[in-house]
Amino acid sequence: APAPAAAAPPSPSPAPMLGERRETRVKMTRLRLRVSERLKSAQNTYAMLTTFNEIDMSGLMSLRSQFKDAFLEQHGVKLGFMSCFVKASAKALKTVPAVNAIIDGDEIVYREFYDVSIAVSAPKGLVVPVLRDVDKMSFAGVEGAIALYGAKAKDGTLAIDEMTGGTFTISNGGVFGSLNGTPIINPPQSAILGMHSIVQRPVVVNGEIVIRPMMNVALTYDHRLVDGREAVTFLKTIKEAVEDPRRLLLEL
Repeated sequence: APAPAAAAPPSPSPAPMLGERRETRVKMTRLRLRVSERLKSAQNTYAMLTTFNEIDMSGLMSLRSQFKDAFLEQHGVKLGFMSCFVKASAKALKTVPAVNAIIDGDEIVYREFYDVSIAVSAPKGLVVPVLRDVDKMSFAGVEGAIALYGAKAKDGTLAIDEMTGGTFTISNGGVFGSLNGTPIINPPQSAILGMHSIVQRPVVVNGEIVIRPMMNVALTYDHRLVDGREAVTFLKTIKEAVEDPRRLLLEL
């Protein structure tokens, strides 16, 4: 008997229908080009290392809740968390001078002034206005300056001299919901503090598990200049000051 005919191969399935593959090409703004060049330069030049810690925000949040209305009435600006972090940074910069220093050729330049750059998201990109002599500023002075710079950043009216000359930078990714991150140093500075979102989570206090509002913080530093011990001491100083703001008032 003749052999049965071979089964016909299955017909190929039709290719899926794809939508139109559109692209939009937009020229980078001068600001974004400049920022990208500086950040890439930092990656290529610095020996960047990041150390982490966590801060119990209970004390600062309680202080803010208790005095925010009186603060606004007295000073005309809202009491936020940034003023405490800025003042804590000033204290830490004095405690660990290497973080406030820069490398210039084969020399280390120790700056004896404390100008903190605050990273602000603007419509055209990231800008970093500078708060001058933060060690001499009050909490209200810091909050007022940050509010003014924030408004200028949105309007695009920040002057060049308002964004140059900082010795240290604070970046708050927490306002966008960031839980953790490793910020990139703002050249020619030697370190940057990264703040993150506040999250309720269990921690052990005096042998008991309690729920506390916790914030992760990160310090990226130039390891060519700042040793690990100094970086950890710096971040611990900020942690202690923020967890108990009375330390700032008593200069402890």
